[in-house]
Amino acid sequence: MIEGVPYRKIIHVDMDAFYASVEQLDNPELLGKPIAVGGGGPRGVVSAASYEARKFGVRSAMSGVLARKRCPDLIFVRPRFDRYKEISGQIRKIFHEYTDLVEPLSLDEAYLDVTHNKIGNPSATLIARDIRAMIREKTGLNASAGISINKFVAKIASDINKPNGQKTVPPEEVIEFLEQLDIKKFYGVGKVTREKMYLHGIYTGNDLKSKSLSFLEEKFGKSGRFYYDIVRGIHKSQVKPSRIQKSLAAERTFNENISSEIFMLERLEGIAQEVERRLKKNNLAGKTVTLKIKYSDFTLQTRSKTLPLFISSKELLMENVKDLLYQEKMKDSVRLLGISLSNLNNEDNRKEEQPPPDKTIDVQLKLDF
Repeated sequence: MIEGVPYRKIIHVDMDAFYASVEQLDNPELLGKPIAVGGGGPRGVVSAASYEARKFGVRSAMSGVLARKRCPDLIFVRPRFDRYKEISGQIRKIFHEYTDLVEPLSLDEAYLDVTHNKIGNPSATLIARDIRAMIREKTGLNASAGISINKFVAKIASDINKPNGQKTVPPEEVIEFLEQLDIKKFYGVGKVTREKMYLHGIYTGNDLKSKSLSFLEEKFGKSGRFYYDIVRGIHKSQVKPSRIQKSLAAERTFNENISSEIFMLERLEGIAQEVERRLKKNNLAGKTVTLKIKYSDFTLQTRSKTLPLFISSKELLMENVKDLLYQEKMKDSVRLLGISLSNLNNEDNRKEEQPPPDKTIDVQLKLDF
């Protein structure tokens, strides 16, 4: 038991190679073949890779050129986000049959708090198994799951038995599980932080646990307290069923670099139109316009301005984007442009729905995990 820590029964559900699996589901000819969802051209990027492609080292966010080098037989498929959203909606309906405390992280993963659930099942492990079976039955897709006392441990656990598996870390095993874990598997510890931890002799959870709070705060700043807590099984973040959208954006990567502002404005017109479409679909407007520019040397620049009134139309977006574009001279040719609108009108008027206060888990809850 972890003294003073409010236990809950949290499930993290993560679809297996979601985009790629949907493409294989809809086109059986792709089953068993290495596929990548994304662009295979000179500027293309892999959005998702099937498990057959991952065996060759193909990963999401990898350039299409490098992906083809690693897997010459790789098949590229253009993404169909409307289809992915459709299936994601079906999956979320399944979640809500068990609990209303569902926090989507993306189209293919979510946290569920089943401490008190709609079907009265005391076992989070059995609920996760039922959910995965129902997803398979309703969509034909596989999902993996992690089950534990908080979101942090559940997130890590969902990756242990992938694909098409699940892992439960009950309360009495949390500390040992975290102590033995390779630090690179700690969710939230990125490459830069990991390398820094290596310099200080931190390779496992046990190594991290041996460091004092003052040491971690000195070396890692505000994140020091987070690292100190999580390795001790302490993560109090609740499952939040209503996640307020903070911004809305669209961007485009070009097949050839652009060096003329006139050509950039032409591309930005289309991007602004897409932002307007998404704003109308979600009944949103915003005050802060941001222009994103990625140069041919991959350096990234953003330029922003905040307006006194909310806007949502393409015309007003372009009026302000044009000002931002001519704010200063371009330092190089451009490979990507993007527009985002933040400071949205939902942030002041909506409050996130909060789940019931945490209660310390009792012995029966522990045994039924």
